[in-house]
Order: sequence, then structure tokens, then C-alpha cells
Amino acid sequence: MFEKLFGRRSKIPPDPFPERDPFSEVRWDGETLIPMLAYITADDERKVATSVALGKEKLESNEMDANDAVLLYDGRIPLGNEKVDAIIIEMRAYFSPDSEAVMAVPYTPKTSGKFRVHKPKLLGWKRCDDFDMYAALQSFFEGVDGHEKGAKIWNDCLDESK
Repeated sequence: MFEKLFGRRSKIPPDPFPERDPFSEVRWDGETLIPMLAYITADDERKVATSVALGKEKLESNEMDANDAVLLYDGRIPLGNEKVDAIIIEMRAYFSPDSEAVMAVPYTPKTSGKFRVHKPKLLGWKRCDDFDMYAALQSFFEGVDGHEKGAKIWNDCLDESK
């Protein structure tokens, strides 16, 4: 997961994930996203928690002894002179415990009359010297394209003006 997200410069091992992806169950169509922390334990077991506060705490402490983790939640980010709704994506690769990567996918909510997805923004790339930023961003878009329903929503609702 993080080898793909972060584009680690070293040799990438085979994907250790089980067949079922916790994110395959996510259903989001412009309404509020249920926050989730998804992580993989040292035994390659996949887990999901659904609270921003709990997710941030676990992401920071890694009390679950995960190899990698990602926290997604609904938030707001500054974009130009305004604040806009966005899905915030906080990522950690625990082989490099001090590294922090944060992305946001701004969107116009469905309640505005028409749901729109805007260009992702890289909000943070702290102590990520062992990662390739270009590969991480490319991997993000490959992940979008690899999710049939998500890719359709993304492509149908894409507005690159923001």
C-alpha cells in the first residue's frame, strides 16, 4: 500500500495485502465521508477504525503495530481566498516513523446542487526523504483508476478549475 502510495525508492516487495480491500466497501457520493483509519499489522491483517480523534491518535502512536496506515476524513482546506470541503488523507509508512505525508481531495458537496471533485493537493511531505513524491502521486491516480466505481464518480464529477 505505502510502497505504492509513497513510491519507496528501494525494491518494492510483492503486494502482501489480502484479497479483500477495506476501501472497497467505501460508498461516498458527495455526502459526508465516515472517517476511517485503515492499517495493516505485522501479520498482514487489515484493520479499520472509524473516528477522526481515534484515527489521529493511532496514526501517531502506531499502537496497533502496523506496517503502514492511512487516515481519511472530511475536512476543510484553504484554496485561494476561500476554505473548501476536502477529503483529508494522512499517510504513514512506519519503516520511516517520522515521515508524514498529507494529501487533500477538494470537492464541492452534493448539497450545493452538483457534486464536483477537484484536483488533489499535497498538503504535507515531512521527513519523506526515502520516498519519491512523483511516484506517490502517480500511485494515487492509479489507485483511483483501479477502483471501478470510484473512477467513474471521479471522472463524471471532475472539475479541474480548483
